[in-house]
Amino acid sequence: MAGIRVEPYWELTFDADGDMAPGERDALVRGVGDSGITDLVVFAHGWNNRRSAATLLYDQFFAPFPGVLADAPSPVRLGYAGVFWPSMRFTDEPIPDFPPLRPAPAAGPGLDPATLRALADVLPGSEATLDRLAELLERRPEDEERLAEFVARVRGLVPERLRAAAGDRDPYGHDMEPDAGPPAMFTADPRAVCEAFAEALAATGAPAAELLGGLGDAWEKLWRGALELLRQASYWEMKRRAGTVGRAGLGPVLALLAADPPGLRIHLVGHSFGGRLVAFAAQAVPEHVECVHSLTLLQGAFSHYAFAPRLPFALDRGGALKDLHRRIRGPLLCCHSGYDEALRVLYPVASRVSGDNRSMWGADRLANDPRWGAMGHDGVQAVPGTTTLTLARALTDPLPESGCVNVDASAVVRRGGPPSGAHSDICHGELARLILRAGRLVG
Repeated sequence: MAGIRVEPYWELTFDADGDMAPGERDALVRGVGDSGITDLVVFAHGWNNRRSAATLLYDQFFAPFPGVLADAPSPVRLGYAGVFWPSMRFTDEPIPDFPPLRPAPAAGPGLDPATLRALADVLPGSEATLDRLAELLERRPEDEERLAEFVARVRGLVPERLRAAAGDRDPYGHDMEPDAGPPAMFTADPRAVCEAFAEALAATGAPAAELLGGLGDAWEKLWRGALELLRQASYWEMKRRAGTVGRAGLGPVLALLAADPPGLRIHLVGHSFGGRLVAFAAQAVPEHVECVHSLTLLQGAFSHYAFAPRLPFALDRGGALKDLHRRIRGPLLCCHSGYDEALRVLYPVASRVSGDNRSMWGADRLANDPRWGAMGHDGVQAVPGTTTLTLARALTDPLPESGCVNVDASAVVRRGGPPSGAHSDICHGELARLILRAGRLVG
């Protein structure tokens, strides 16, 4: 496969509804059956703009695997698969060691062309709205009505059925995460929402005029928060989409792979929203099909209570993926890092459910409120028996044979500038070895 240095390698392409590209499914099943592999690592990217960028990610991430496998105590024939699904990232979010999406900071204060194209690709039919949003960001009028218009147009980009979802059921009849239901960014006062995101950006260390180029006065900060609202609203859609692709797309494919060849061991890996994708895929595999032998989440961008049998603040409810670890034949690893600013600060602000006291808007308060935390920031929470390890110990000590395992990967996942911090700093040989150790492929 062009651009990929490991083999055998397959691509798994899904649309927003989880439908696989024509012919890919049969080619995958046939190729896996004919290759004689014993194990298959399936990796799902998080936010991403182009297929070429995802391919570069997979190439860099998989590159250390053959060298690590040289230490395998018994023969292992490993195959690789990369999941491609429609997601996006803004051009101001750097990935360490990757070429930037734009060669230099944007000349103007608004949305750059690359981000506009990416938004239009993942939100089809929204071109006119996006053009108006770009115009308002460029002008940044000191006008409450125009700010409210911007917020209303952003909210209109997200389907009404999702913004209105409430309670513990989503529009598809599946349990929602405890932080799912409508976030305050879709319901609260427009100015308060923009102020909250401006405060959150300041907490990530982003320069006050990084994107808006002004003097940092009150209106500059409000419009900077408005731009962040657009980013987070698009990510809300990506988060929902990741669950759909995993449940309706990848999960059924895994069940097919488990049937032929029998005994194939599958190891799932997901970064950011891709972690949510592979988790929902594992949940969608029928319980009697025991094909998933490990699941590793790298900076998972979903609730740290997703696997909890009971929520600490609502004991009559569990997480959307409660007890998933019991469906995995090996451990469920959650790698997290304190350097991930996207999950430490921005995720709690975006996830906060409406109806709470206004005082809870403070970025510092939200970052320290466990209800809105992401597992890529502080690991799996409220799951009895969860093991907690440093990365060094996880690479030397025996890993648990099953159950949830939190691994603090801050020793290597630590590079990256604002606003996302180290969220995408995942291409490390240590993480490759950790995944193979979780699958019992190396010692």
